[in-house]
Amino acid sequence: MTDTAPIRLLLADDHPVVRAGLRAVLETEPGLVVMAEAATAEDAVTRAAEGDIDVVLMDLQFGKGMGGAEATARITARPGAPRVLIVTTYDSDADTLPAIEAGATGYLLKDAPPEDLAAAVRTAAAGRTTLAPTVADRLMHRLRAPGTALTRRETEVLALVADGLSNQAVAARLHLTEGTVKSHLARVYAKLGVDSRTAAVAVATDLGLIRR
Repeated sequence: MTDTAPIRLLLADDHPVVRAGLRAVLETEPGLVVMAEAATAEDAVTRAAEGDIDVVLMDLQFGKGMGGAEATARITARPGAPRVLIVTTYDSDADTLPAIEAGATGYLLKDAPPEDLAAAVRTAAAGRTTLAPTVADRLMHRLRAPGTALTRRETEVLALVADGLSNQAVAARLHLTEGTVKSHLARVYAKLGVDSRTAAVAVATDLGLIRR
């Protein structure tokens, strides 16, 4: 891509209204061209591999099937892959960490101003990172106080507990032993300064570690 070439975009979101809104915003920007849309994560992976996309704007939740983080990992694993900019409504650690670890170049929330969205696309195309302020703040906290930050696995366990799953069910979902789940929860309790599942979920939700 040269300095004068347009930035070619793929919009991946399962809501037609959202895709239409993104298209309406981005197509008014000079140098940005929407090449295609994808209503499923699987379609996004397939379309991104065709070689004519520079940036994929990726949602995280697609209903049934593959999620946005997995799709991001599959897209970015290929040589010469396009950049992936997450555009979602979710900003909890349970959402942001898997996406960033999967290789997302940036992470923006859907309530961002249009000018911020366009700037994030250009930044991603250049290989630089743009993070929503709430996401950046929590990542900085993780770096400054790593002893109190939940690991990705601890976050996954607690998110499933918040969904009402028992330790046995969490173990089955994550392919762990029940004892390992209990160990993760014990570390979560210690880090959050709580002594029960209910309290852990409440505190983690307030801190934005798991989704409300």
